[in-house]
Amino acid sequence: MVQIGKRNILKVTRLVDFGAYLDAGSGAEILLPKRYITSPLSPGDEVDVVVYTDSEDRPVASTETPLAYVGEFAFLDVVAVTKVGAFLDWGLPKDLLVPFSEQRSRMVQGGNYLVYLYADNASGRVAASAKIEKYIGNVIPEYSNGQKVKALVFDRNDVGYRCIVDNLHYGILYDNEVYTPLRKGERIDAYVKSVRPDGKIDLMLGGRADVRTNNLAVRIEKALKAAGGKLQVSDKSSPEEIRRVFQCSKKDFKKAVGHLLKDGKVGISDDKTALFMR
Repeated sequence: MVQIGKRNILKVTRLVDFGAYLDAGSGAEILLPKRYITSPLSPGDEVDVVVYTDSEDRPVASTETPLAYVGEFAFLDVVAVTKVGAFLDWGLPKDLLVPFSEQRSRMVQGGNYLVYLYADNASGRVAASAKIEKYIGNVIPEYSNGQKVKALVFDRNDVGYRCIVDNLHYGILYDNEVYTPLRKGERIDAYVKSVRPDGKIDLMLGGRADVRTNNLAVRIEKALKAAGGKLQVSDKSSPEEIRRVFQCSKKDFKKAVGHLLKDGKVGISDDKTALFMR
């Protein structure tokens, strides 16, 4: 079954002057316009396409990659406001409608908004909603501590960065555990620190402590080589200096340096203020 607003692998049924028709199941076909065909196709070939509806509500296929798919959240720009709602640029020829009933406040042209993409059951069209709370927290999180997830940064409050986890759950990255600034709309890999009783997820950026330490040790070695074998930083440096140089906590830095010292890969200067390669 073809999924509107998502990627589909479909077979070519026939070629025409203006493109190729793809098998949509049950005898139906979907047009892949010629402008999306970048290499020769033959009947029976499979193509990876996203399916959406055109201005006449006919399904059409594209090999382009939209900014988001149905079931995902994204920050998108408003390109027009009409009597039926706001239209967003989502990277495909037909802009995405946000009906007035799905806007938190009236959207304005040129604005950038967080929305959720859904397939409208009545029309079969892809549409978007800015009322994101309807689509988050409806599934009980089932994660183990340390599990890797995808997160979208969407807000910042007094304790850290609020995120949407795997397009399903609320999560947060605490300020004191984030060592490089994050941008609203940034998509990141994060790790589950814990799942709270309310279903919200505490996140961390570096994964398990042993993984963070090993990765940081590698970065320290590379930084030493790039600096000619000596860096004016050590475990005696301030947390602020370590954060500036390596974007990590002093605790993680000391562990990583400890491993490097134990392996005989680095040394510490006599005045304890610098690291050098051995």
